Amino acid sequence: MANHEIVMQRAVPVHDAADVIVVGGGPAGTAAAIGAARCGRKTVLLEHTGQLGGMGTLGNVSVFMGVGNVTGIYREIISEFLPNSLPGSHHESAIAPQYSPFELRHYLNGKLEKEGVQVYYHVSFVSAIMEQRRVTGVIANTREGLRAFEGRVVIDCTGDARVAVDAGVPTRSGRDEDGLTQPMTLMFMMQDTGKPVRQYLPEDCDRYEKVEQLPQGRNLHWSMMDNGTLLVNMTRVKGNGARIEDINYAEKEALRQVFSVVNYLQRTSHPNHILSHVAGQVGVRETNQIIGRYTLTEEDLTSGRRFADVVAQTNYEIDIHSPTGDANTDERKLDGYDIPYRCMLPADVGGLIVAGRSISATHVAMSSMRVQATCYALGQAAGIAAAIAIETDVPPADISIAQLHSLMARQGVLFAR
Repeated sequence: MANHEIVMQRAVPVHDAADVIVVGGGPAGTAAAIGAARCGRKTVLLEHTGQLGGMGTLGNVSVFMGVGNVTGIYREIISEFLPNSLPGSHHESAIAPQYSPFELRHYLNGKLEKEGVQVYYHVSFVSAIMEQRRVTGVIANTREGLRAFEGRVVIDCTGDARVAVDAGVPTRSGRDEDGLTQPMTLMFMMQDTGKPVRQYLPEDCDRYEKVEQLPQGRNLHWSMMDNGTLLVNMTRVKGNGARIEDINYAEKEALRQVFSVVNYLQRTSHPNHILSHVAGQVGVRETNQIIGRYTLTEEDLTSGRRFADVVAQTNYEIDIHSPTGDANTDERKLDGYDIPYRCMLPADVGGLIVAGRSISATHVAMSSMRVQATCYALGQAAGIAAAIAIETDVPPADISIAQLHSLMARQGVLFAR
């Protein structure tokens, strides 16, 4: 029988202890680790794959969406990694550069080494270590078995709120009416060979004849790198990427769609392009949102609301890929809005900050704040906030916002007003 529980109780050796433990090495986790380390705190970053950068590397989402406020660590990354894309001022324009995910992966490895962050690769979160209602570390699965990592503040950058859920933080998922989340996408790249290529379509794949038959009902790709690389975002699989059965189905179905889309592009518009790279895993847009001390809403976005405890700003559009898996997308332009620090704070669990796409936000609000650049901003704020909480010996929820803003400014963060 599958529907029963097994209680596991065992001693787990402590592998490392630090001031700040960051779980997840995507944009939020990478920036959180840098932000904390620059405040002089010993910082450990646990990443469950072999690379940093999250979907920007692992998922081949190798284009930064325009957020209208290129500032802080994100601006620093652009200046060092993509200097030709750096705007003149932090809010001058919304850049959207395409890049090599392989080069970004290498860059981030070196970046965190220089910052003095201890990165552990192939380390997957298992459980939160709790004292009453406070998180004091995590247990993780490593290549040497279960190990514990103790910390004074833990930052959950898993994207699925894994630490928060295990610590008892309530969450919500998807649309209010039915709980459906945005669909998943497997990104891939094609390469211009300069001559017609052999077309390949597996027997179990669809032969698309017109654009309306495509999973997203549209062509969506980028070729801005001047080296013949075509980055393609045209697959779509309904489901919640935080659920076992959904992700199992998505990995197979999305790859099937990749071959179908490649064949369509070769027959219609890109006869000289071969399939050159498929992301190592399907990209997940939306899973769990914590219920925090404040929940970002659609009205906050559309009204351009400002907050005294602002930690990130963006004007990226409302961008909802159809949760039913249909070939349509709800896209609505925005003028810009603030994201408050309280969205990263669970209501009644201490020692924990949540950064990245799983902050406290509604389905509609999350569709805008989920992109990489905003996650870098949220992560940087979380890392600095964790450092302040340790320095002043107060819970993360009780830190001085004036001190947070001061240290963020010292790390290059500028807010548009």
